[in-house]
Amino acid sequence: MPRQRSPSRDKAFEIYKNHKGNIDLVKIAETLNLSPGTIRGWKNKDQWDNKLNGTLQKKCNKNTERSKHKKVNKKPKKEPMQQEVEEVLNNDQLTDKQRLFCVIYSKCMNATKAYKKVYKCTYETAMVNGSQLLRNAKVKAQIDRLISMEFNKELIKKSLIQKYLDIAFADMNEFMEFGTKEIPILDEAGEQKTDKEGNPQTFTMDYAHFKDSSNVDGTLISEISKGKDGAKIKLLDKMKAMQWLSDHIDLLTEEQRLKCEKLKSEIDKSKNNDSNEPIEIVIKRKNE
Repeated sequence: MPRQRSPSRDKAFEIYKNHKGNIDLVKIAETLNLSPGTIRGWKNKDQWDNKLNGTLQKKCNKNTERSKHKKVNKKPKKEPMQQEVEEVLNNDQLTDKQRLFCVIYSKCMNATKAYKKVYKCTYETAMVNGSQLLRNAKVKAQIDRLISMEFNKELIKKSLIQKYLDIAFADMNEFMEFGTKEIPILDEAGEQKTDKEGNPQTFTMDYAHFKDSSNVDGTLISEISKGKDGAKIKLLDKMKAMQWLSDHIDLLTEEQRLKCEKLKSEIDKSKNNDSNEPIEIVIKRKNE
C-alpha cells in the first residue's frame, strides 16, 4: 500500500508559490517544523520551479489573449496599489511607485532589485535608474525614515525579550545577602561572657540584608514597602514573564530557548505551592 502523501508537502509549495520562489527553503522548513532536506527533496521531486513558471506563463498567455479583444486606444488599467505602500501613504511628495521603491529598498538595500521590481524594466535600466532615484532628496529622506523604523523595531523587540528574560531569571541573591553568624553574649559591663572553661559564649543569629540600590536592577522590582514586620521587596511576576516567553518562543535564540525550557522544567518539578506567586523578600526587624 503506498504511503499517504503528507499534507505539509502541498503547504510547502503554496508558501513557495506565494513568495514567487523568492524565499529560502530553510525558512519554509522552519515554518512547517520540518528539516530543510525534506523541503529540498519535495522541491526537486515535485518540480516546483517548473510548476511556478508554468503558472506564470499561463497567466501571461491568458492576458495576451484577452488583450487582442481590447481596443488599442483604451488606456491601460491602473495596477492596484500594493499593500506595502500603505506604510508611506502620508508622504504626498512621492508618486506611488516611488513610495513602493522606498519600502522595497529599505528591506533589501538593493536599488537595482527594488527599481526592477517596481518599474518592471530590464536589469540594465534598473541598474542606472535605481542609483539615480536614490539621489532624489525626497526619496532618500523617506528611505532613511523607513530604515530607522525597522532598526528601532528590532531594538525594541530585542530589549523587550531581554527584559522578560531578566524577570524570569531574577535571583534573590541579586537583591539581598542572608545567612547565619555568631554573635557574642555580653554581660552587664559589656564584656563577652565565657563558660566554665573560659571559652567565649556566642549565639547563632540569622541575618538578611538588602543590597544597596545602586547595585541592583530596580526595574525588576514591582513594590517596596515598609511595615511593622520590616521592609519588603516584591519582584515582578516570574511566571507571567515565562508565559510571555513561551508565547513568543520563535523570537528567541537557541540558547535562550534552552534556558527557558530548563527553567520551566525546574518550576514544573517544584512542589512549592507558592511557586506561581510573585517573589517577595521580607526582612523582619527582630529575629524570632
